[in-house]
Amino acid sequence: MFSQISATLSHTSSSLTATTAFSLRSFCRPKFRFRPSKPSYSQTRRQFSAVVSMDGSSSPPAAAAAASVDSISEDLKNQMLGNQSGENLGRDSVDNGAQIDSISQNRVKLKLEELKWDHSFVRELPGDPRTDLIPREVLHSCYTKVSPSVEVDNPQLVAWSDSVAELLELDPKEFERPDFAEKLSGASPLAGMMPYAQCYGGHQFGMWAGQLGDGRAISLGEVLNSKSQRWELQLKGAGKTPYSRFADGLAVLRSSIREFLCSEAMNSLGIPTTRALSLVTTGKYVTRDMFYDGNPKDEPGAIVCRVSQSFLRFGSYQIHASRGGDDLGLVRTLADYAIRYHFPHLENLSKSDSLSFSVGEGDESVVDLTSNKYAAWVVEVAERTASLVAKWQGVGFTHGVLNTDNMSVLGLTIDYGPFGFLDAFDPRYTPNTTDLPGRRYCFANQPDIGLWNISQFATTIAAAHLINDKETNYAMERYATKFMDEYQAIMTKKVGLPKYNKQLINELLKNMSIDKVDYTNFFRLLSNIKADPAIPEDELLIPLKAVLLDMGKERKDAWTSWLKSYVQELSTSGISDEERKKSMDSVNPRYILRNYLCQSAIDIAEQGDFEEVRRLLKVMSRPYEDQPGMEKYARLPPAWAYRPGVGMLSCSS
Repeated sequence: MFSQISATLSHTSSSLTATTAFSLRSFCRPKFRFRPSKPSYSQTRRQFSAVVSMDGSSSPPAAAAAASVDSISEDLKNQMLGNQSGENLGRDSVDNGAQIDSISQNRVKLKLEELKWDHSFVRELPGDPRTDLIPREVLHSCYTKVSPSVEVDNPQLVAWSDSVAELLELDPKEFERPDFAEKLSGASPLAGMMPYAQCYGGHQFGMWAGQLGDGRAISLGEVLNSKSQRWELQLKGAGKTPYSRFADGLAVLRSSIREFLCSEAMNSLGIPTTRALSLVTTGKYVTRDMFYDGNPKDEPGAIVCRVSQSFLRFGSYQIHASRGGDDLGLVRTLADYAIRYHFPHLENLSKSDSLSFSVGEGDESVVDLTSNKYAAWVVEVAERTASLVAKWQGVGFTHGVLNTDNMSVLGLTIDYGPFGFLDAFDPRYTPNTTDLPGRRYCFANQPDIGLWNISQFATTIAAAHLINDKETNYAMERYATKFMDEYQAIMTKKVGLPKYNKQLINELLKNMSIDKVDYTNFFRLLSNIKADPAIPEDELLIPLKAVLLDMGKERKDAWTSWLKSYVQELSTSGISDEERKKSMDSVNPRYILRNYLCQSAIDIAEQGDFEEVRRLLKVMSRPYEDQPGMEKYARLPPAWAYRPGVGMLSCSS
């Protein structure tokens, strides 16, 4: 399977695949701790070769099948977070938000005390009989009831999200309450909450880590709005839980600013993500060894109120399957819960939904998703994950810690630790210092790791005898096909072409990698190229001179050659320069949350001034628009941006 979509990437290679090295190296082979229903990887490779060729395009025998399979997400009525359908990347989603804002006056506006709480997770799933905070293995349970224990001293509201307040139907005037920071720190209980910490496990850097769980995140419960939409509120940094191990359960302002800002920035980019309602300081200091070098220091403490339809992760299922025995029943229970509340369209599938697909020859090779809701569910999780990773690659986002406990079953970006957006295009870029030795989670590896994680998730569900080997392998096939389809569509739109041109895009990425061209600014400026083959060669580079820096004649010639081919392709597209620019600017952001911008806001906030955090939040809320006066937020990183703790970070937070 994987050999058919593999290619090796280095910035000196002669070609660059459309997936920026969608190669499945030896570390991507599953390392299952439990193997009651292990899929045959050799069989899966053979099956995959019939669907995806080396460049990611469909082979002739599979073209019709691939086309029919593309409708799965629509047939399953894929439901994403808030205004994110998972199908639109760019300004369209922002425009939809603007339309919603125009009718906001007619919305329900509630006080904190009026939020309509529901507690389905606690009500319907087995919980820990103990409520103490002693670090321990929590067996046969999906959660432990625990209250926030953080200490505060004159907590302050740093920043807030009006758009998340709208999802909750919370009156924005509530942010002005003198006790808001105390309420959203967890120090003062919210009426109606039923707090708990979730139990889960996970693979960390490819190795099974056993029980992990919410070590410093405490869910307050679920809020239902007037549309019956369910939003879970979670305080990150609110104190110890039984899953804290040897940690203190707290968070610092530095990492909390990054998580708050990136949650909202990703949403504005049109990328599925958990959200953030508020960020507050605790008024207390927290000791952290930022570089793990034996030099800890005291930093301001903070708490982010994260919001999501659910914080269920791949690891939420893995922990129970790894324990085997009666705990395998918890995998089914938790799967039933997820389907009932977050994938309800899968509850009553019928044969008329036409979700049967051949994965080989003969009747025994048919996968019928209508006959097994769990198979349909795993396939949808795989497709959502593939779509998410494709969108990350499109905007140059690198998560940094793609462990299975950091993978959402809803296909959301979750857990913002040492993330980073590409500055200079380097496929091997990793923002995580812990990841440096092997760069497992580098930008180019993200598609591979997404598939590796899906294989772990599918095998977990198979371990509970909810899906068979064919269904397991089919979910992985669907991941790869979905990723290739979406990634190619995104890259095609980024360069303004009517159809995918593998050679042109591969050559472009190769040139960008060699010259370390700024990823975001290049694609934004590319829309200024005119579709006129008569442009003199010595003028072709002028629109890109701000990003094609310090190049000798050989490299200028290489770029000129590429641009000549590009302009020729544009000239035959039948699309006007104005129309193409508008389309390209809708998917190529002007502003991204570069690490150095975060650090600038952090440095100022640690002195007690939160205005830069709020300003950055506002700029990132309209990433595809030219914002007069905000040009400095689109500048190339300064030299200091590459110092330790800015361009690359540790997991210490």
